[in-house]
Amino acid sequence: MDRLNGKLKKIISLIIIYIFNCFPIKHNKIFLISYYGSQYGCNPKYISEYITQNTPRDQFDIVWAFNDVKQHEHIPFVRKVKNMSLKYFYELCTSKVVITNFRTTDLFVKRKDQYYIQTWHSSLRLKQIEKDAEEKLPQSYIEMAKRDSKKCDLLLSGCQFSTDIFKRSFWYTGEIFENGTPRNDALFSNNPNIKSNVLKSLNIPNDYKVVLYAPTFRSHQDYTVYKLEFKEITRSLENRFGGKWIFLVKFHPHLLSISNSIIEGNDVLDVTNYDDVQELLTISDVLITDYSSLMFDFAITRKPCFLYVPDYGEYVEKDRNLYFNIFELPFKAAMNIEELLYKFLHFDTSAYSKDLNNFFFKIGSYEDGRASENLFKRINNICYGESRELMNEAV
Repeated sequence: MDRLNGKLKKIISLIIIYIFNCFPIKHNKIFLISYYGSQYGCNPKYISEYITQNTPRDQFDIVWAFNDVKQHEHIPFVRKVKNMSLKYFYELCTSKVVITNFRTTDLFVKRKDQYYIQTWHSSLRLKQIEKDAEEKLPQSYIEMAKRDSKKCDLLLSGCQFSTDIFKRSFWYTGEIFENGTPRNDALFSNNPNIKSNVLKSLNIPNDYKVVLYAPTFRSHQDYTVYKLEFKEITRSLENRFGGKWIFLVKFHPHLLSISNSIIEGNDVLDVTNYDDVQELLTISDVLITDYSSLMFDFAITRKPCFLYVPDYGEYVEKDRNLYFNIFELPFKAAMNIEELLYKFLHFDTSAYSKDLNNFFFKIGSYEDGRASENLFKRINNICYGESRELMNEAV
């Protein structure tokens, strides 16, 4: 019955799309959606905010799709629609530019005059993706990914290493935009107001230092792998780096319903429900993760990053193969708590800085804090043509 209802909904949706695809495209309308409508974050957010902060209000019509519109009513200067609603399909079908950070389904029927920008959701990844991980991906996803790549007009890359991955494994032969990752622009900013505002929203005093624990998702149900000795770690960080510390924990959104039970009894702040992980990286003085690509984003800040990987052998065998040997990355890796505490105590700032420099050179990083600016120039040209672009430069 559920499969029948699903097929019926898809047929109805495709009929609606067919009708709305007969409507004229609005040349300055930009449609954005992040992580299937679950959040206001990642690359689409930073592209959207660059546009709203740097153009006249009437220059672009910016539309965001959310699963919960009420939760995002506070976002200024953009229109919001409920994901998969009738209005959603109308806005999607009549937008000139469509921007996502995930694979789209058959319910995005791209029109000839639309321009689809696939930002993906990391500047560089540790876990193998797409064709490189084909043996461990469902066939239904592989077919969807191939169809999505055919629709794509522009794919963003944060470094040469990522470009090479995309050319080899993304089932994509179109243009790769080698200008960095919009969501990482924030990590180059030295604006103290940004950090102050995020700390205030989380009720964290300005004089506290922040350690963020952000592990990636595992497909199994053994949640003990996520548990840390939070108090011991905080004490160790205070001894090594000084100051007063607060512990933030952000689990994968799939663990939102049980995140409290995983950290129960510990003096930590659960920020799993926080939309924008980039803002959390901005306020963090230390990051602890495992196989998450956040390590590569956080490296831009040049602050200490540590990898806690107690299930390393099992993860590589059962989940995904990795593009790098984690023990050869600039970030100090530990397979148990005692080893992690030892890495804190013996952290060498100078050696870490040199290792980062070598790593950025090795991957051929494109990150310079101007990714959103460079992408906006392309979007402006797509929407208005070369004459408007030249006019803006003259101004």
